[in-house]
Amino acid sequence: MIAWLPPLLLAAAALLALWRLGRLPRGSVQLAGAALFFGIAGYAWQGSPGLPGRPTPARASPRMEDDLLTTTRGTITEKMGGDAQVLDTAAAFHRQGLDAYSVGILKGAISRRPRSAELWLGLGNALIHHAGGMLSPAAAFALDRARALDPKHPGPDFLSGFALIAGGQVEEGAALWRALIARAPEGARWRNEVAGRLAMLESIAPQARPIERQATDAAAGSPEVTGMDPLRPPADRR
Repeated sequence: MIAWLPPLLLAAAALLALWRLGRLPRGSVQLAGAALFFGIAGYAWQGSPGLPGRPTPARASPRMEDDLLTTTRGTITEKMGGDAQVLDTAAAFHRQGLDAYSVGILKGAISRRPRSAELWLGLGNALIHHAGGMLSPAAAFALDRARALDPKHPGPDFLSGFALIAGGQVEEGAALWRALIARAPEGARWRNEVAGRLAMLESIAPQARPIERQATDAAAGSPEVTGMDPLRPPADRR
């Protein structure tokens, strides 16, 4: 019975405040009182005021590792500037497992700067993660836009190759990375990044090697090693 005192006292206090402070006419006060006590009756029917209180535990949020675009900041993408700040914000949402928010942040930024190859690249990256690491049609469209805006930018082919490899199309992804390395300008700071990842891929995924290298390895009795996780940067693999 004591559990019913708080809602009854609150209803009475609200009714008194409406009458004395709100200066409502008597008919309106009666209507408000009927509404309050109708609510209490509903609570009496559905509620359980006698149960002890228990705080709701906070929902655990999955903690994600930095994605490929974030770990290559400064080589594949720019490290400073307004676009870099947007990419940092999107990366922060990804680390919290909120890839849909990353997509929303980047779409909003693109609506203000639609000719930014960096933002379109970031959107493609976010859409890849939102699709579970796959190169979805939406992600492919975003990367194509980045490629059209800046044909010399290595990011679109780098991420496309990454998504293809993650999706099981290892040969296609490796070929894309190989072509990217072949057309890299002399002294390009990102060439070693791509070449290093390609070399690691070829060392543990025989199907990623060129045909002539596969024949050489087979003749030498090179063992096939599997179990690569292409979504994890090389430095984080154990």
